[in-house]
Amino acid sequence: MNLFRKKSIQALIQEAGKKDVTLKKDLGAFDLSMLGIGAIIGTGIFVLTGVAAAEHAGPALILSFIISGLACVFAALCYAEFASVVPVSGSAYTYSYATFGELIAWILGWDLILEYGFACSAVASGWSGYFQGLIAGFGIHFPKILSSAYDPAHGTFVDVPAILITFIISFLLTQGVRKSARFNSIMVIIKLAVVLLFIGVGVWYVKPHNWSPFMPFGFSGVATGAATVFFAYIGFDAVSTAAEEVRNPQKNMPIGIISSLLICTALYIVVSAILTGIVPYPKLDVKNPVAFALNYIHKDWLAGFISLGAIIGITTVLLVMIYGQTRLFYAISRDGLLPKVFSKVDQKHQTPKVNTWITCLLVSIFSGFIPLSKLADLTNIGTLFAFMMVAVGILYLRKNKNAPTTGFRVPFVPYIPILAFFFCGYLTLQLPRVTWIAFVVWLVIGLVVYFGYGRRHSTLNNKVSEIKQVG
Repeated sequence: MNLFRKKSIQALIQEAGKKDVTLKKDLGAFDLSMLGIGAIIGTGIFVLTGVAAAEHAGPALILSFIISGLACVFAALCYAEFASVVPVSGSAYTYSYATFGELIAWILGWDLILEYGFACSAVASGWSGYFQGLIAGFGIHFPKILSSAYDPAHGTFVDVPAILITFIISFLLTQGVRKSARFNSIMVIIKLAVVLLFIGVGVWYVKPHNWSPFMPFGFSGVATGAATVFFAYIGFDAVSTAAEEVRNPQKNMPIGIISSLLICTALYIVVSAILTGIVPYPKLDVKNPVAFALNYIHKDWLAGFISLGAIIGITTVLLVMIYGQTRLFYAISRDGLLPKVFSKVDQKHQTPKVNTWITCLLVSIFSGFIPLSKLADLTNIGTLFAFMMVAVGILYLRKNKNAPTTGFRVPFVPYIPILAFFFCGYLTLQLPRVTWIAFVVWLVIGLVVYFGYGRRHSTLNNKVSEIKQVG
């Protein structure tokens, strides 16, 4: 029983090219950059900035974003090389299959299911809150029982808006990746315009004395803030799940991953500096800090635009997260570790249609019935774990003499992968103990699924059995 059997990079690329399971290659560098920005700018910048400033970092929130951004830049360089060398759906899961073997790949895949699944659900719940706040301004209210997840103490039972937006986005994704990417690009441009509008107006109301004391909670507060706002960067790795639907992936994947991350990092740093310069940091403990800051300087009309931008921003995050989840299921299923229904491709639209609707149902159940306010940390630890494994994977890849040497290459190896590993590892240590316990429980459940189903149905296992029968 070989738990660490590997798939060669050549075999992975050949399997991806089989005509009966091919996804349509429709995306270029611009589409990938828009997918990345669409996934990154959303809940983090519109929601988490206030809490992180008020409770952890104060005005030094800018340093928290820089620390998290550095961890992500180092990890993004590693992702870019893998995406260039192994242009196959599945992100870190697929890369691990080529470097560490099946068991580690399954653990990474199961870890990413946690990241994408709960992130989708949390984002859908966040969208519901913003949407209900917007329509309330027009005197429209959902019945309380249908306005939020199950919480008898507050008289709520199911979050209907969260379920509705999940179904709408899932339907759009079944219509083809090109239509989805075009829709995403339009919304990302609107979202960027809203963020730039906040910067353009807010910079004139900054009062430098609000930045003092700069680090009220010490460096430990900055570090905790960095682990908290890391959620704001989650998404650039979703670009790598699109590898099989990209024209010239060796060139376009690195451009999409790195450009989207650099643009978002620059915007985060500027927005956090302006935010803490306008409003004294203790007052930022609100769910809509960007709109709150504009209300604080009596720009109420602009705050309405920002709220609309937040809804658009969170919609694009949801689209890319659900997209990433479906492509992850697709890749794992194609390897036999999950049932084949997840890798069935619709002939007309060339999308994994059944897989998308199954994902839709799962996300709807979680976002509709379960309060997910405390799951950001669990999403963070899943992502950081994946980033650490990808960084180590680059070191393995460079020792693989059969690996392609064309395409994007991480500079300064082994230093960049080592920095990525230690930066991400440091951030995981800032997360609460309960998060670690929940993460370990999730991985144990994953091992049960692997040994109960995946190991026996693995395509690699079947090939080994066929060779034995022939022998």
